[in-house]
Amino acid sequence: MNVNQQPHMASPYGQPQPGYQGYPQSGYGGQHVPGGYPAPYAPYNGPASAYQPGPPQGMRGPPTSGAPPVSAAQAYSQFGQGDIQNGPPPLGAPPQRSVFSQPFPTAAPPFSAPGPTQPPGPPLASQQTFPQAPPPSQPPFSSAPPQVPPASYGGPPPPVQASHPRAAPPTSQPAAFPGGPPPTSTPTQYTGPPMQQPPVSQPSSFHSGPPPPPTSIQGPPLASQGPPMSQANHVAPPQPGMLAGPPVPGMAGPPPQPGMQGYPPQQNGEYCRYSCCLSGSQANKGSEPFVTGVRGQAPPLVTTNFHVKDQGNASPRFIRCTAYNIPCTSDMAKQSQVPLAAVIKPLATLPPDENSPYIVDHGESGPIRCNRCKAYMCPYMQFIEGGRRFQCGFCSCVTEVPPHYFQHLDHTGKRVDCYDRPELSLGSYEFLATVDYCKNNKIPQPPAFIFLIDVSYNAVKNGMVRIVCQELKTLLDYLPRENPDVQSNIRVGFATYNKVLHFYNVKASLAQPQMMVVSDVADMFVPLLDGFLVNVSESRVVIESLLDQIPDMFADTRETETVFGPVIQAGLEALKAADCAGKLFVFHTSLPIAEAPGKLKNREDKKLVGTDKEKSLFQPQVSFYANLAKECVAQGCCVDLFLFPNQYVDVATLGVVPTSTGGSVYKYTYFQAQSDQERFLNDLRKDIQKKVGFDAVMRVRTSTGIRATDFFGSFYMSNTTDVELAGLDCDKTVTVEFRHDDKLSEETGALMQCAVLYTSCSGQRRLRIHNMAVNCCAQLADLYRNCETDTIINFFAKYAYRCVLNNPTKNVRDSLVNQCAQILACYRKNCASPSSAGQLILPECMKLLPVYLNCVLKSDVLHPGADVSLDDRAYLRQLVSAMDVAESHVFFYPRLLPVHKLDVECDTLPVAIRDSEERLSKGGIYLLETGLNLFLWVGANAQQELLQNIFGTPAFGQIDSNMTSLPILDNPYSKRVREIVESFRAQRSRYMKLMVVKQEDKLELIFKHFLVEDKNNSGGASYVDFLCHMHKEIRQLLS
Repeated sequence: MNVNQQPHMASPYGQPQPGYQGYPQSGYGGQHVPGGYPAPYAPYNGPASAYQPGPPQGMRGPPTSGAPPVSAAQAYSQFGQGDIQNGPPPLGAPPQRSVFSQPFPTAAPPFSAPGPTQPPGPPLASQQTFPQAPPPSQPPFSSAPPQVPPASYGGPPPPVQASHPRAAPPTSQPAAFPGGPPPTSTPTQYTGPPMQQPPVSQPSSFHSGPPPPPTSIQGPPLASQGPPMSQANHVAPPQPGMLAGPPVPGMAGPPPQPGMQGYPPQQNGEYCRYSCCLSGSQANKGSEPFVTGVRGQAPPLVTTNFHVKDQGNASPRFIRCTAYNIPCTSDMAKQSQVPLAAVIKPLATLPPDENSPYIVDHGESGPIRCNRCKAYMCPYMQFIEGGRRFQCGFCSCVTEVPPHYFQHLDHTGKRVDCYDRPELSLGSYEFLATVDYCKNNKIPQPPAFIFLIDVSYNAVKNGMVRIVCQELKTLLDYLPRENPDVQSNIRVGFATYNKVLHFYNVKASLAQPQMMVVSDVADMFVPLLDGFLVNVSESRVVIESLLDQIPDMFADTRETETVFGPVIQAGLEALKAADCAGKLFVFHTSLPIAEAPGKLKNREDKKLVGTDKEKSLFQPQVSFYANLAKECVAQGCCVDLFLFPNQYVDVATLGVVPTSTGGSVYKYTYFQAQSDQERFLNDLRKDIQKKVGFDAVMRVRTSTGIRATDFFGSFYMSNTTDVELAGLDCDKTVTVEFRHDDKLSEETGALMQCAVLYTSCSGQRRLRIHNMAVNCCAQLADLYRNCETDTIINFFAKYAYRCVLNNPTKNVRDSLVNQCAQILACYRKNCASPSSAGQLILPECMKLLPVYLNCVLKSDVLHPGADVSLDDRAYLRQLVSAMDVAESHVFFYPRLLPVHKLDVECDTLPVAIRDSEERLSKGGIYLLETGLNLFLWVGANAQQELLQNIFGTPAFGQIDSNMTSLPILDNPYSKRVREIVESFRAQRSRYMKLMVVKQEDKLELIFKHFLVEDKNNSGGASYVDFLCHMHKEIRQLLS
């Protein structure tokens, strides 16, 4: 065939294939596969149950979930092309859906069809609906995906789904999600926690009768992790002038949904459905996995517990997009103002029941790539001419297949070994890189860790020096390694400093460590080459002797001044001398005012806050550190900074090197050994042990029509395409914004490939590849149906936090409100049905955009209270820049759990409530999680028995508000509460210190700061006021 003509792509997913459903299969690894290369890694047998055969494309019915009958292979013939291998599912015919995302048969009547089988669908936009309760016999939300009887091929959907018949195009959204609620756009099929039954007086959710008179709404929202999630059962009664409009006439696409409505000024705020699906315990693990084989399918919410099966697109744990159906043209993108971005976490940790990316070794010739755009082999490449050439899915260039990689095609145009090779069938995998991918064409040395400890007066006095030295003795046994049974290859070195630097020789042959002092900090060098970086097991005795001696050596120091720049220079020089990459762990206490390169002055000036000069406070005060960061990146030297300040230390400047090298900043203000030791040591342990890659370069390639234009995160860029990271750990994300440079096509969709070249902790050079295909749409309604609000907010926060470097914070806030108003006004104008201007109409999947956006606007970086220090703001600004979606979600909208409603008999968490003071009851106890802190709020009238069970005392007045851990008591309540606290901590990258807050106590002010739906002290609006403001903005844009 003519290779330049756009072929009809066959879908690699959801097809029967040899080797998965009981057919014989050649092993991947361990022996020679048909391609002929040796594969030294464990056999790749693929996720056996993951590849479900889809029905032929003309038929749209619930699939069977068992293995296909032998005759199922005939399904291939629908493609009728013998020379095409895998590619994204075609959009001309409805794409194949994975098992759980199958639409109802097309034979079911359309929503507008009259007839007794189907009640009228609710309105498409989130218009005014009323509080509703399911009939008594029907649980409010099923905890498993609805069972579709096999016999329903021709008839209407079963009654449980009647109010939401699904006639959406298959790619627009999945149906019920495993382990927790689906995306906000499918409100009835909940698999999360059962919701509390609303009052019986409300009408059933399955008929649309007249509403009851507005009574006060009872029962907490369906929640367990935070804010509103478009919940049909809790909707405020209408206000005058906010009438519900009719359903959209003849609108194509998914079913209309009930949702967010006109808001009453104070109606307990139940205007949004608040699904808070607690991550972890509430989810139903046994339900269907999220299968990634359907292009443009929105993933489960970050707050749910889900299981992923990779079938050709990267797991949402690696990549989350702001929209899964992107506009075909730049004009449409400009009109909607929805940001097109992806939040990428390349080395994300996967849960134990999901496979880590397989490692592929293509031998000395290295990975197979497109000749023109250099994209790596992936499921979007199509093999043609009997398998001798392949056409790139990104740039359409045709490339010869190397002889050793050749394989025949079957009668459908797929390679016979397609499912034996991760790079042809999975969304994420790794290639072993050859020497051509190494710096200076040399195989890299194993990396090194260097510990640099401040031994000035403050560091010794607050106990930091002793704690660090004591902990390092045990931590050195837990350095990162590929194989838990083998010792780590990482070498270690130690130095201490105040105004001068002290290096230590810990060579194994020495009886005692030797100290060498460098006092000429203006021209830093490392005074010893041999004996500074050593193997832990060989030098164990000398290292332990050194760590015992350091606290005593400096116990009586009177030196208060410190240097900082030369400390990083010293670590960098040591890595250069050893010719390896590595990480510096710097433990530092004060502003570096001693005479040395990188010396800083105290520039804290609260009078500048709120003025046009405020932006200067976020910028580094000297250029020295930016230049030093550039040198560090070139060497692969990553810096992690642990700060223990008692006053201003200029985090905006000290943080430049960590945030440019892929490192982290940890901050323990007013550090006290007794109360902060646990938090610091847990952070340190996690930081040293976590999976990390060194000397990394990341590039994002896209198919024709879009390109990556902007990047956010902790990294350095020397050109416009390559993201350079001296270190990349499992918690870091890189956010990429895309722009159109041409028109996109609905048939082919849009593709992106993220490739990260890095050195593993064992010194092996690797390429990690993540692929993602999304749909393209010519209708705005399709865009608004497939957005993910949590990811949009993550992007907006990072964008705004970067803007404060060059703009006054008020301008940044105004531009965020304006963009959000434009997004919602565009929806109202182009997608919603005509209705009264007094009514606020939001898209189903963006109901929560206003509540989350208000949280970003009120955050300490953009709208600080008088008590928020400049260092705290700079610290949070740097922290958010590399946050993933799950962490930014709980950071901006904390999770609030009523502990007094805990059922100790079962594993489920109590339903979370909204972040507002009016939700708290004097007789309750509540746990609030912010991602950085945990607060346990105790009401003054809490039951004595409850206090006895949790705190070991029946009297409210006897509870010690200084406690940072709960007492270990022998009762089920105590045990369960402590388990919840530990499970929350395990989900976050930083250890959350627990603070007990008694009602009316002085700490309550801090606690109330995180009740983000209320008005705050620095002038941040309440959610209700902000919603009114947003409505006004939208009306202005529309008029």
